[in-house]
Amino acid sequence: MSNVLVLGAGMISRPLVRYLLDQPGYFVKMASRTVSKAEKIIDSHERGKAEALNVSNDAKLEKLVTESDVTVSLLPYIYHVKVAKLCIKHKKHLVTTSYVSDEMRELDNKAREAGVLFLNECGLDPGIDHMSAMRIIHKIKKKGGVVVSFKSTTGALPSHEANTNPFGYKFSWSPRGVLLASRNPSKWLEDGKEISIPGEQLFENYILQDVPGVGTFENYPNRNSLPYKDVYGLKDTKTVYRGTFRMTGWCETMRKIVALGWLSEEPVKGFSGKTYGDLTRHLIGAGSDENLPMATAAFLGLDTYSAVLKRLEWLGLFSDEQLPNDRDNPLDYLNGITLEKMSMDKGERDMIVMYHDFMAGYPSKKEYITSTLVEYGIPGGDTAIARTVALPAAIAVKKILEGKMDITGVHIPVIPEIYSPILDELEEMGIKFTEKTEVL
Repeated sequence: MSNVLVLGAGMISRPLVRYLLDQPGYFVKMASRTVSKAEKIIDSHERGKAEALNVSNDAKLEKLVTESDVTVSLLPYIYHVKVAKLCIKHKKHLVTTSYVSDEMRELDNKAREAGVLFLNECGLDPGIDHMSAMRIIHKIKKKGGVVVSFKSTTGALPSHEANTNPFGYKFSWSPRGVLLASRNPSKWLEDGKEISIPGEQLFENYILQDVPGVGTFENYPNRNSLPYKDVYGLKDTKTVYRGTFRMTGWCETMRKIVALGWLSEEPVKGFSGKTYGDLTRHLIGAGSDENLPMATAAFLGLDTYSAVLKRLEWLGLFSDEQLPNDRDNPLDYLNGITLEKMSMDKGERDMIVMYHDFMAGYPSKKEYITSTLVEYGIPGGDTAIARTVALPAAIAVKKILEGKMDITGVHIPVIPEIYSPILDELEEMGIKFTEKTEVL
């Protein structure tokens, strides 16, 4: 019997745990601060167990790691290195779905010496994006070509029939994570030129992009794309871009929310109000006798009939709704009201759209290649975001335990030994890309 430790019981953990419980010969222990969440996922399975864990309890965390063969950390990324060091000490493999940090990379030699694999970025984005892109990049190189241009964009969205609010967005994972990502600066390579955008201008730099058979979306840059020139081995590539899809209207609206100060994590000095409207009034310096929507329009340079202003009003930023007592800053207040008004309803589906496009150069021709993944959630069941983040990690755990990923050190899934078995099994589950090639 192989033992798997899963740390965390968040929104994407269920498909991973249930997949592993469906495999014969695995015992899954799920440890979470909120043990009731883990118990619900384990659902009294004979080869599963839920335990309460405060990650600051070093002794208990270490005991759980020692009892496992593979640890899966679905904790916030700040805890991964702590878990990784215990895995080195006790020679245990580790899988995460988070971006690999510099501190994690520094553990590469120690992981190799311990004979263990630390596989990071094994989710959706990051994860499936790496794997699917590298499969095509390696195919181009094998045919004697070079990648001239590479663009990759992913969106976690409501399906079209569930797109029933004016923001065109519903949260199928942590709202706070989505909101925090809205402040990230971005960099990418375009026609050989490095483009750098500060976080406050992120939403000013979007394009409209058609995804054939799916729809037209806003596409804005996702973090720093420049390292992927080296990570993906794209030494001859002139354009390297990674982006995020949203429904139309999102970028302009979020730009104005940023301008209002609603994404600040700092308590607002001098604020003593009680409602969302009070805070908006304070942030723009409006008097108590001023019409709040009109004052906000003037502050943002908007017409009073603008769609952005109507979205802010719909969300409740001008309302008398009480601010949560257990929070103390605009971002966390906003997190509360967005979760309340923009969550998936029972029976609704979310939608993952991932779209790669490549320009490949050969001695006698050029090829334009697109690769598209569209995946829908299961009404009343797992969301598309949960499945596409969790299942790659779950498959990786199985392959490690089967001895089919016989590599050590700190990795992300950009080599065939890792990505091929994961993509192959995802295809068997119906999570499959559609590729098209046009010869130019």
